[in-house]
Amino acid sequence: MHSSATFLIEFGAIILGLGLLGRFAGRFQFSPIPLYLLAGLAFGEGGLLPLGTSEEFVAIGAEIGVILLLLMLGLEYTATDLVSNLKTQYPAGLVDAALNALPGAAMALLLGWGPVAAVVLAGVTWISSSGVIAKVLGDLGRLGNRETPVILSILVLEDLSMAVYLPIITALLAGAGLAAGSATLAIALGVAGLVLVVAVRYGRHLSRFVSSDDPEKLLLVVLGLTLLVAGVAQQLQVSAAVGAFLVGIALSGEVAEGAHGLLSPLRDLFAAVFFVFFGLHTDPASIPPVLLPALALALVTAGTKIATGYWAAKRAGISAKGRWRAGGTLVARGEFSIVIAGLAVTSGIEPRLGPLATAYVLILVIVGPLTARFTEPVATRLTGRRGEPAATGAPPPQDRDLVPSPDAPAEK
Repeated sequence: MHSSATFLIEFGAIILGLGLLGRFAGRFQFSPIPLYLLAGLAFGEGGLLPLGTSEEFVAIGAEIGVILLLLMLGLEYTATDLVSNLKTQYPAGLVDAALNALPGAAMALLLGWGPVAAVVLAGVTWISSSGVIAKVLGDLGRLGNRETPVILSILVLEDLSMAVYLPIITALLAGAGLAAGSATLAIALGVAGLVLVVAVRYGRHLSRFVSSDDPEKLLLVVLGLTLLVAGVAQQLQVSAAVGAFLVGIALSGEVAEGAHGLLSPLRDLFAAVFFVFFGLHTDPASIPPVLLPALALALVTAGTKIATGYWAAKRAGISAKGRWRAGGTLVARGEFSIVIAGLAVTSGIEPRLGPLATAYVLILVIVGPLTARFTEPVATRLTGRRGEPAATGAPPPQDRDLVPSPDAPAEK
């Protein structure tokens, strides 16, 4: 049996390495997710120095990381916001799902992986990275832009769709029949609907019950409640991640703000562990054979995401520049694509799906910030060369920031 000293050395080295990688990424202003994935590849199966004693603990930490990612996402939105987005932006959500899920499903079928893998890969290519996109919007000073609410609405609809999609995936991967799968989905929809009703009507009372002036007590109650609900949801074969997401939605006001501040460091820690864990279970030698399909899929779905954002922004009355910015910003994939692929890897349905998803996310998590920055100026030049008059002078109202930011770059 390995000694506890070996475990502490291994796990301490992992955490220290993640911290150094995060600082490196922050210095050059890009997402640390690809570095975390590469670290997992380096120290996992077939890597440079495979881990020995700490892998089991890392697996538990990775599961907590998924739960905290979804909890923090739920804290960003209120039930009222979700209902409002569903009513006003659902056409954009449908277009988003059609344009971006179908390429993934088609690729899986072309590779001969079967219908279950097709549904999984459809989710991988469908969901944008809320974390990466939020950081990009902040870095580029676009949080007050006219197109930003459109971007956030699409992200909210994608996140909400997880409450339906994940139970379907869970049932399919478990090999459940039609009756069992339908029951699982019915339970998931019932629980989601119940939580939304409770959050809308009794959210203040629930938040008041959880609220505490002592940060320690607030942290313990929110974290304990989230893990408890996530465990019950998983026991019902719904999804621990969905349970955590619904807890975040149910909490609002000062409680949500306080919990967000307290849990952010924990989320960052365990989310990093999750990305490392996914890399640990991907053999680097398995990536080159799927690199070309990953590149092709990345190219196609980058284009479909740009088309999605452009259409949604046009529908909202945003001018051409804002439409291109919205489309380019949505390209990045990240945490949710890895979460979905991780479920498939655990079930063992297709050994090549994990490497393909890893390569795909690595490509788009790097390309995404670049498309967010350069799609609009490149598109403006191309359309100008085709004879369309280029905009001059001050931008129209749709292109101006609603909330001026001192760090925002000047519009040209």
